[in-house]
Amino acid sequence: MTYEQTITYLYNSTPVFEHVGSSAYKPGLATTLALDEHFGHPHNSYKTIHVAGTNGKGSVSHSLAAVLQEAGFKVGLYTSPHLVDFRERIRVNGQCISKKRVVDFVQKEREFFEPLHPSFFELTTALAFLYFKEQKVDIAIMEVGLGGRLDCTNIITPVLSVITNISFDHMEFLGKSLKQIASEKAGIIKRGVPVVIGETDEETRPVFEQKAKEMEAPIFFAEEFQMPYPLPKFQLKGYYQEKNLRTILCALDCLNSLKREKNGEREETTEEKGKKWNVEKALTHVCELTGLRGRWEVLSDNPRVICDTGHNVAAWQYLSRQIKEQEAKTTRIVFGMVDDKDIDTVMEMLPKNAVYYFTQAQTKRAIPATIVAEKGLRHGLQGKSYTDVYKAYEQALSEASRDDFIFIGGSSYVVADLLAALPSTPNI
Repeated sequence: MTYEQTITYLYNSTPVFEHVGSSAYKPGLATTLALDEHFGHPHNSYKTIHVAGTNGKGSVSHSLAAVLQEAGFKVGLYTSPHLVDFRERIRVNGQCISKKRVVDFVQKEREFFEPLHPSFFELTTALAFLYFKEQKVDIAIMEVGLGGRLDCTNIITPVLSVITNISFDHMEFLGKSLKQIASEKAGIIKRGVPVVIGETDEETRPVFEQKAKEMEAPIFFAEEFQMPYPLPKFQLKGYYQEKNLRTILCALDCLNSLKREKNGEREETTEEKGKKWNVEKALTHVCELTGLRGRWEVLSDNPRVICDTGHNVAAWQYLSRQIKEQEAKTTRIVFGMVDDKDIDTVMEMLPKNAVYYFTQAQTKRAIPATIVAEKGLRHGLQGKSYTDVYKAYEQALSEASRDDFIFIGGSSYVVADLLAALPSTPNI
């Protein structure tokens, strides 16, 4: 099979959450454990950091990877979903897994895994674990796919766990209250392994404290972390990144403590001396070092064009404020969402004086553009509907003056469709 045929096979023969939603979700770790046994438990060959949370886990994962890379470590990075190419999910020092390795994996292993009927994410996770072993990484940062307790990344015992925040998302799987959702995400806390919690409230903090106590795991709350002054410059400019930065720096402080405890009083080796955090350099080049895209990403300056993958109410509490504060003659918003998100609450936050280009991503989960436009009208938002993201963007661009502001978002899939269609998007 070619690479393209292999990806089509994976999409068509395994349930893909990004494509079909809840029917792809497989609770429990039985299939993951069978795959792990078959491949010889590859994740035991390197250290790991586990990152969960409702929002921000992608930014935190990429940023930690950037700092570790700059410190001289060989770093595996596993994230989801991808925006343009499947291979974005599995990287080593910012470089995507090769097309050949993906093809070889499927051709060699399909006889084993087909009878198991794994989900797309279960199979992708198994490939990531195996690939990082083959690449002899020093450490791998593993982003949770959904929840935590039953997520197939949760077979690892990391050196550090990170939970960025808790908000309402995927409630059909994780629970109807913040306490229930926090309990699912707290499932990544391992016995004796330090955990950093990015954000809490009166409902979620006791959940994390109790779980950490049960597991005898040192717990650190980023909200209490004393930030350095001046703050290091951060390439990621979304307002929501302010809290992510605090989580990142708290996590790095924990990793420093772990390194000191491991070394004790002995003198550091030459290799260890060379592996010092260069936080400023890493955080100002996160995207270049790791390939991260779609976080308040500037696509053009005249007019100013920004895309962002924020896709739920918690993310839009920041995005809506940032959009409203842009200095522009006219604000133009290309907007679409998928069917498991609270679109009405998000729309209530959107600026009423913007021009809208309602659209839909090329996924079965997308809310049809006409319905998005109808909902927009009920919230006082004026605009036309477009069944193609790139056509909606082209229309916005054609109507814009140099002093306008164009925003594209509402869903990761809207941003993905845009980036895939842009002529300037580099090949991976």
